[in-house]
Amino acid sequence: MNERTKKVIEADKKCVWHPFTQMSGWVAGDPVVIESGDGFYLIDTEGRRYIDGVSSLWCNVHGHRVKRIDDAIKAQVDKISHSTLLGLGQSRSIELAEKLVGITPAGLEKVFYSDNGSTSVEIALKMVYQYYRNKGVNGREKFIAIKNSYHGDTIGSVSVGGMELFHGIFGALLFETYFVPCPHPYRYDGSSEECKAHSLEAVEALLKEKGSEIAGVIVEPLVQGAGGILVHPAGFLKGVSELARKYDVKLIVDEVATGFGRTGKMFACEHEGVRPDVMCLAKGITGGYLPLAATVTTNDIYDAFLGEASECKTFYHGHTYTGNALGCAAAIASLELFEDNDIIASLGEKVELISERLGEIKGLPYVGDVRQCGMMAGIEIVKDKASGESFEYEKLIGAKVCRAMREKGAMMRPLGDVIVLMPPVGVDVQLLGDLLDIIKEAIEYELPKVVK
Repeated sequence: MNERTKKVIEADKKCVWHPFTQMSGWVAGDPVVIESGDGFYLIDTEGRRYIDGVSSLWCNVHGHRVKRIDDAIKAQVDKISHSTLLGLGQSRSIELAEKLVGITPAGLEKVFYSDNGSTSVEIALKMVYQYYRNKGVNGREKFIAIKNSYHGDTIGSVSVGGMELFHGIFGALLFETYFVPCPHPYRYDGSSEECKAHSLEAVEALLKEKGSEIAGVIVEPLVQGAGGILVHPAGFLKGVSELARKYDVKLIVDEVATGFGRTGKMFACEHEGVRPDVMCLAKGITGGYLPLAATVTTNDIYDAFLGEASECKTFYHGHTYTGNALGCAAAIASLELFEDNDIIASLGEKVELISERLGEIKGLPYVGDVRQCGMMAGIEIVKDKASGESFEYEKLIGAKVCRAMREKGAMMRPLGDVIVLMPPVGVDVQLLGDLLDIIKEAIEYELPKVVK
């Protein structure tokens, strides 16, 4: 370890509190510090290169140091880096909003900006809640969400999150939400169709019994990301959408993790032809460059906020960096790259390669389940393959396996004992194959050493 690395690590341990990280373990260890990037590689302070196997937490799309996006940001700096949207327009935010309306499902016509996935969800919840108040409909104050879901870390988004490990301690701060079973076939005693039916029946039962209380249903479409890459049975999203329409409640889709090519289409909703009332976007919106988010909604919802000042129908919500010009410039450049490089059409070969290699990995010892939706995949490591029994949480098996992958040149991060594969959607097929080789090798040869 060179002297500069030692100094940087020392400063980190002294001053930085890392997210979702037990800091006692961090301080006791020898962390990697990333200093630069090159295409689909991360480079640390020692000059070691790692394939970015989780897209720098699911947000990088086209790679690092992409000239088109770099140039767009530099050009914007020469004009203006930020101005407020409170009472003013900003040209870049207008241009991006037009593009987002053009590519999201039909009926989504208005864009409200913020800066991350949590805030995009928070806005969606407040919008739908106030919509009914502005329409003179009282009592619709609750939401339906799915167990094991994750929608962010602000209090509202945590209230509709269903992950006890993350959110249980904050129970006294949260508003009440109705949760339905997660349609997770691996942990359900029955077929995928039975699993789907079970969850949809629970949604409908709530809507029948509590319909007058419910403002909306919120769902991560097709895949529950932080819950462990839990892939829903085909038709579940469509079923939720149909129930929302049948009982006249608003459908919120959280596409923060699934948007911008992750599932094989630009947005997960496209797979089942779903048109939500509100769509939450973040992560990949800027290609993984800058914090930006958007909550996109219908004219029906927007129109409910129009009126005289004396009516107090205004949506009193905003962020200092709403519609930030640099973030919008990066997002516009990223969307242009999607089009120019025909990214969505190129995904088929990559998705097929992942599927093929997951088929090989599934047969390995300690692999209980593999799950995939497009470029999103999860490999669940279990103590007993036959019963599906999990390892004790404190053994941190997933983290140890990912550390072994790091030594082989891949940067991975697990969700508990689920190894997450989520490479940048723009990655080339050859490098994707190299990444899959590393994952398979680590699970086949290093995992047995870890569990003994």
